Amino acid sequence: MTALAEGGMIPAVDLCASDGSRIDLRSYVGKPLVLYFYPKDDTPGCTREAQDFSAAYEDFRALGTAVLGVSRDTAEKHRKFAAKHDLIVPLASDDTETALEPFGAWVEKTLYGKTYMGIDRSTFLFDADGILVRVWRKVRVPGHVDQVLDAVRTLS
Repeated sequence: MTALAEGGMIPAVDLCASDGSRIDLRSYVGKPLVLYFYPKDDTPGCTREAQDFSAAYEDFRALGTAVLGVSRDTAEKHRKFAAKHDLIVPLASDDTETALEPFGAWVEKTLYGKTYMGIDRSTFLFDADGILVRVWRKVRVPGHVDQVLDAVRTLS
């Protein structure tokens, strides 16, 4: 399967919210959506990214934009992660492993010469019509949320 590219429509993907409810990504059509994939709860980079999105969460909401962070961690791990770090950004679990592939976020990585499969830290911005308008791959956390917020402002 080819990864979703700019201009593509948000796929019908089912995720598990941290409260255990189900989320269909297409339910966000009607308002812009920032969807970010991150490797693992409670690791330094992922914690910083979630804290940064939480710090800017009200700015995104003021622009009418939803934000959702996704990893393979369970809903229970997300709840603990959010509570530990006072996160307000919503988190979801790709518990059926159906979101990573269409977004091209499940990639081969190398660490200390060892190859393995993992999540590519990536962010996707959809407009209110559900059209992908911007993709960030291999995200570096410092300053990233500001870049995304600037891109959201250009949608208005």
